[in-house]
Amino acid sequence: MIDALRKVIKRMHYPLEVMLTCVRWYAAYPLSVRHAEGMIAERGVFVDHSTVSRWAIRLLPVREKIFRKYKRPAGRSRRMDETYVKVNGKWKYLYYAGDKEGKTIDFLLTAKRDKAAAKRFFDKAMAGNGAPEKITMDKSGANKAAINDINADMERAMVVRQIKYLNNIVEQDHRAVKRITKPMLGFKSFQSAKSILAGIELMHMIRKGQLMMEGTNDLSFADQFYALAGKIRPV
Repeated sequence: MIDALRKVIKRMHYPLEVMLTCVRWYAAYPLSVRHAEGMIAERGVFVDHSTVSRWAIRLLPVREKIFRKYKRPAGRSRRMDETYVKVNGKWKYLYYAGDKEGKTIDFLLTAKRDKAAAKRFFDKAMAGNGAPEKITMDKSGANKAAINDINADMERAMVVRQIKYLNNIVEQDHRAVKRITKPMLGFKSFQSAKSILAGIELMHMIRKGQLMMEGTNDLSFADQFYALAGKIRPV
């Protein structure tokens, strides 16, 4: 088992196979935690839905962090956009960047939609993936201002294109996130939203073939998820 995951489950009493199965269902499909509770009960394992929720909040960010070590490099021409996510009855903002082939570059949940938030997202995306040659975005003034600040400190400035229709591939990812989160009926806290969204984006990246781990090329999407914890047999 990977050490980062071992630390998180140290005081959890259910088998890891059971916990990972539940959180994978929750992040991969449009389900509520009550759905996951019922589905795992059909396999002879009885657990309260609130426990499934705690598993997801604790386990999914760790899995996404492990995945980043094996993430396949993405292209240098990128698309960037943001969408709305409801947290505790208020709208928050999920920033997302992908390459022209639809591969995920990075994502970030923020409380505000402004220049500072956009710059924080761009800095995060470039720290893990390098600076792009081109970046396409909508007509957002805050996003453009953030890029201008970053370009001012670069030897070779990024080419910025503010053409909305070129971002259609990003919109498809936003719709996928909305489809998964709709049965969840919103998030209770910013931290829980951040954790669950990390898991949802993780499952999308696996489906897009972005896991570059030895021995996983011929595995199913589900088995690739389990492989991030080491060899493990799901229930």
